[in-house]
Amino acid sequence: MKTETIQELSFMIILHAGNARSAAFEAIAAAKRGETDTATDKLKEADAAFLDAHKLQTELLQEEARGTTSDMSVLLVHAQDHLMTAMTVKELAVEMIDMITRLNRLEETT
Repeated sequence: MKTETIQELSFMIILHAGNARSAAFEAIAAAKRGETDTATDKLKEADAAFLDAHKLQTELLQEEARGTTSDMSVLLVHAQDHLMTAMTVKELAVEMIDMITRLNRLEETT
């Protein structure tokens, strides 16, 4: 795989990971406003962006398994780091939304 192709795939992973991270933060903000349906939709949006990033990641992994990749690039390492950080943000967003929803329910009953 050419260096230019790896760079292009790396930038696309960064793009999709960034979109997923943003959607996760938007989901938290929606939950804080009491907009549970919007929060759920934003989490689904994040999942869709992660799927796009994972497809690209899988393409890179398959190429490496075939022995057709070039040397590791700092840009690819950055892309992988960005993706993993975004995944962590999304996982924490799910937990935070659950806590916010429970808190909102408790406040409604008092």
